[in-house]
Amino acid sequence: MLTITDITYRLGGRTLFERASAQIGDRQKVGLVGRNGTGKSTLLRMLRGELAPDEGDISVAARRRVGSVAQEVPSGDRSLLDIVLEADVERTALLEEEKTAADPNRIAEIHTRLADIGAHSAPSRAAIILSGLGFDENAQQQPIDNFSGGWKMRVALAAALFSEPDFLLLDEPTNHLDLEASLWLEDYLSSYPRGLVLVSHDRGLLNRIPEMILHLDQGRLTRYSGGYDRFERTRAEQQARQAALYSKQQEQRRHIQSFVDRFRYKASKARQAQSRLKMLEKMEPIAAVVDKGSTVFNLPKPDPLSPPLIVLEDASIGYQPDKPILRDLNLRIDMDDRIALLGANGNGKTTLLRLLARRLKVLDGRNRASSKLEVGYFAQNQLDELAAGKTAVEYLQDLEPMATEQSLRAHLGAFAFAQDKADVQIGKLSGGEKARLALAVICRKKPHVLLLDEPTNHLDIDARQALVHALAEYEGAVILVSHDPHLVNTCADRLWLVADGTCAPFDGDLDDYRQLLFDQRRQERRAKRQEAGLGPADGAASKKDERRTRAEARAVLAPLRKKLVELEKTMEKRSRDRDKLHDKLAAPETYDLPADDLAKLQKQLSTVEEEISDAELAWLELSEELESAAG
Repeated sequence: MLTITDITYRLGGRTLFERASAQIGDRQKVGLVGRNGTGKSTLLRMLRGELAPDEGDISVAARRRVGSVAQEVPSGDRSLLDIVLEADVERTALLEEEKTAADPNRIAEIHTRLADIGAHSAPSRAAIILSGLGFDENAQQQPIDNFSGGWKMRVALAAALFSEPDFLLLDEPTNHLDLEASLWLEDYLSSYPRGLVLVSHDRGLLNRIPEMILHLDQGRLTRYSGGYDRFERTRAEQQARQAALYSKQQEQRRHIQSFVDRFRYKASKARQAQSRLKMLEKMEPIAAVVDKGSTVFNLPKPDPLSPPLIVLEDASIGYQPDKPILRDLNLRIDMDDRIALLGANGNGKTTLLRLLARRLKVLDGRNRASSKLEVGYFAQNQLDELAAGKTAVEYLQDLEPMATEQSLRAHLGAFAFAQDKADVQIGKLSGGEKARLALAVICRKKPHVLLLDEPTNHLDIDARQALVHALAEYEGAVILVSHDPHLVNTCADRLWLVADGTCAPFDGDLDDYRQLLFDQRRQERRAKRQEAGLGPADGAASKKDERRTRAEARAVLAPLRKKLVELEKTMEKRSRDRDKLHDKLAAPETYDLPADDLAKLQKQLSTVEEEISDAELAWLELSEELESAAG
């Protein structure tokens, strides 16, 4: 168990935490949420032991390991696979000791321990994690210094996942991932067998992974059972009740104060007035609900244009005439299109956006567009193009010298830049504020098409949701690249897949694409097993052997299926038990119970979660066995 007890922490005269408390049980997955700047990353640093609270205590149960993604990206000439394997410190130490150990008893102990921790299967596990994060077999053998900073951060994430600490702390783990790797990570974390504390602005991730939300607000931590949507509903209901109680109490106070003011100097009513005055003094004040405001985007309405806006016919694009990155492009974009581009990093999504933004010309074929077409392009490096030494108003004035300051300020106001923010130097703005300014800049000319390449990298959950609403009301076309599945699901009604050197419409939704990726990885694993001699190679068996194999497989299908149904029933029942225990542990009154009773509830939860995990593992193994037998 990880316990936070009455911690207080001050930073630069500002109190980030004030008597904040929380408990995180073994194997419990927790989403840590709160507005930007409230101290989420600071809390993770305290949980890692890098910072100490000014008051209070953070404790971890004996023999529990807390781990996270390394803050410094790995470097050197070691291969990616070796770096990930070295994250298992115990395995690495035992293998080193094995090389020099001379005592037969110690050698036997080393071999036993290596077997206990699954050391021999470690390279396979590490390779699966690296593959899921976008590194093919060849890349896994390359030196880490061959890769850019973003890819190195993926390796650091892979190492953290591979080490499997008892409490894994993840701070925005999808920031350096593409959609494909984000989907893989979501599936991986869903089955992570230990405790997890997740900070993320990805609403979908916070809905599907955590069993509990810890909300950091005004220096306190509040527990909510379930995922992010449930937290948001519950909190909204609580705020509505609090606002009603506050309003009612204020009305009571006004009524009592009116009586006191009216009769306190009248002899016949003086005692009653004094009594009511004491009542006012003893009345426990109900805090008003503080609305800190939310981000709003107001995208401008583009002038109407006749369709189509853009048409590509047999087009090839790239940066060298004899080396096209994408070819045979036959695509059309209209004003009402909402399109998300799928495909792994490096397949050409950004190249296609650069063509649509008129920053590239076709190498072959035709690219037809309306002469009056205005395009707004939000590139991944858009924030780097902003002038750090100027204010937002000054920056827009440089771009449009003839525009009036009033019109520029009005435009900035549509992107939540009040007057004080519009006069702050860009270099002093937060990442989210810079992202909003970049959007304001590209929308100044009322674009007919918005090309958005990872627009949410620096936006918090509220700002992301504001962007979703703004895009829903926007009357132009949207072409989107994003690692945020929630944004893709809510904003796109068509998907284009960039793969195999071309781009074409994808027939299906994001769930279908997730399944496609899963099937591809399963086929790759089967191929590797066959290459390693762990399964039959194509064409290796005779027809007679194949018929016998299928007959034997059919003979075992019935009991396998029966066992599978039993496991599903077990998981359903134990999941219901787990939900009941979570509800109990989420109730404030539970923490008024004696310590022994609370410990008993935590132990019950740990046991139930272990049983669910064991059943899920057995179900997965049995499903694969059944699939192999049926295939």
